[in-house]
Amino acid sequence: MAYVLMQTDFGGISGAMIGVCKMVDRDLHIYQISNTVPKFDIKRAAENLVEVIPFWPEGTVFVSVVDPGVGTDRKASVARLSRGSYVVSPDNGIFDLIDRELKIEEIREIDQNVNRYKGNEWSNKSDIFHGRDVFSYCGARLASGVITYEEVGPAYDLNEMIRY
Repeated sequence: MAYVLMQTDFGGISGAMIGVCKMVDRDLHIYQISNTVPKFDIKRAAENLVEVIPFWPEGTVFVSVVDPGVGTDRKASVARLSRGSYVVSPDNGIFDLIDRELKIEEIREIDQNVNRYKGNEWSNKSDIFHGRDVFSYCGARLASGVITYEEVGPAYDLNEMIRY
């Protein structure tokens, strides 16, 4: 069974984000961690993940879209945790607490040439297009086994992660 858990800071998990996941694999089990993370509160988002991740099975994919740097050069990333779970998120500081509390084994930058939803004419007209087209899409592909972790994109040094 494949699980994707999501959290956002934009007042709800968009039906479009869930829809993109279901387009990848209709059998994915998708759950909400929180839709009430205070706007751009990376630390609270990381705390939510640290509280929730230990209670989900190995292989679970957590998608977190809390991003004060949307539109900047920050990396879109997937971290593999020592317990076998994955966190898909902007590398904007969120991985700092997760690494300290749950230990990140490796981090990869999402190759958006391969792991980005190429939607219809409305794709970039939404405020959540990165959450939908990059983070949810890549997370769903990973959870469903369409791609392996190595196929997410290139690994980068843990020392390059943004810390707060």
